[in-house]
Amino acid sequence: MGNVGISFGNPTSGQGFDVSSTVSQIVANLQAVETPWQTQLTSLQAQDTALTSIGTDLSTLSNALESLTDFEGVLSGKEGSSSDTSVLDLTSATSSAVAGSHTVVVSQLAQTSSYYSDDVAATDTLSGSLAINGQTITISDGTATDSDGNTIPLNNTLSTLASYINSGSYGVTASVITDDSGERLSLISNTSGAAGDITVDASGLSDSTSGASVGFTVGQPGQDAAFTIDGISMTSASNTVTDAIPGVTFQLLSAAPSESVQVEITNDNSDVESAVSTFVSAYNTVVQDLNAQEGDDSSGNPEPLFGSPTTALLQEQLEEALDFTQSSGAITSLTQLGIEASSSDDGTLTLDTTTLDSVLNSNYQDVVNFFQESSSFTSFGGNLTNTLSNLGNAAPYGAIYLALQQDSTQESQLETNITSENESISAEQSQLTTELNTANYTLQEIPEQIEEINEMYSAITGYNENTDG
Repeated sequence: MGNVGISFGNPTSGQGFDVSSTVSQIVANLQAVETPWQTQLTSLQAQDTALTSIGTDLSTLSNALESLTDFEGVLSGKEGSSSDTSVLDLTSATSSAVAGSHTVVVSQLAQTSSYYSDDVAATDTLSGSLAINGQTITISDGTATDSDGNTIPLNNTLSTLASYINSGSYGVTASVITDDSGERLSLISNTSGAAGDITVDASGLSDSTSGASVGFTVGQPGQDAAFTIDGISMTSASNTVTDAIPGVTFQLLSAAPSESVQVEITNDNSDVESAVSTFVSAYNTVVQDLNAQEGDDSSGNPEPLFGSPTTALLQEQLEEALDFTQSSGAITSLTQLGIEASSSDDGTLTLDTTTLDSVLNSNYQDVVNFFQESSSFTSFGGNLTNTLSNLGNAAPYGAIYLALQQDSTQESQLETNITSENESISAEQSQLTTELNTANYTLQEIPEQIEEINEMYSAITGYNENTDG
């Protein structure tokens, strides 16, 4: 610590000195002890910023890799196509679907059973009985009674009869359709296919107003769809078929008994290539982060992590994980997927999508095995996942996490030291101010005291020093 000299000026002038300025000089000198602490704290905080940024990019890389290592991720995606979408159209192909080609012949579509009644004038009422799927409804005297003996009021029109049917459990949906001749009662089975074929007996039903019998006509019988897949005969109660080809849902749109429709289930190469490209880009970002810490900033000062053992560890571990050679399968290294070191020789990678697409077409399952873990071998993807977990922000062993924790401990100690020193300086500043104010007051009183002494001297000796008086 340097010394601060206090200039009192001419001690007999009575002007004293600037207490505030003097105290500020002394305090500034005392605070010099904090300078190395502040410098170290600033350096640690800059390291924290750089480490946090690298940690964030490592997390992005982990997420990009996860899309390839997840068993339900992009590598499980499938696409489907139909050679004639007017006959059969694919709705979806899930991860459980297996890539391959199938031949489908659709001989008939599924139908839902329906009936409709003869025309009845809108204001006419009904009487008699109507049996639907073996359950009889008796209509008379403004009421309707079902097979169980339940009776409700009914004004006996088609409209109220439809409402009555829909409120019960007859296995059909009833509605009133109006045409040029009047109204018809429509009955549509609630179950599609042959199993939902409905029965209607209206032999006892009549139009009370006109006296005419009311008959019912089959709209269409209930029937199952009939088709073959690769020569195997199949049926479906619905034209939406979900279980004929595992993982594939398709819609039957028309019957074409003489046409063979080709259904292709393929792997989703485009999404895989996009995911691999994202992975390569995320890896390059991390490498560029680390490379940036090896030089000086724009002001010529070393970067915050220059020479840091943490960055050296990250670089070494990433390079080792990238050079990992898988022991099983036809794909054992990244180069076989078209991923190689860039010509800039800075540790970044390039991706040849043509090579990757070719491998996906010829050896898709081995690409899957290269990224996804197995109980019988360690995959490239599994090994890199473990490496990233040990390098990132994850507690308690991630390298970034541990470095930040270490910095935090040092920062806390430095902040404690600075706070303690500031408290000590503040107390000393207060004491100095009091003492120097007292000294300043004393200096300002000296001329008056000298004058008093002169007067006393003159009174004693008769000598007057004031020649003007």
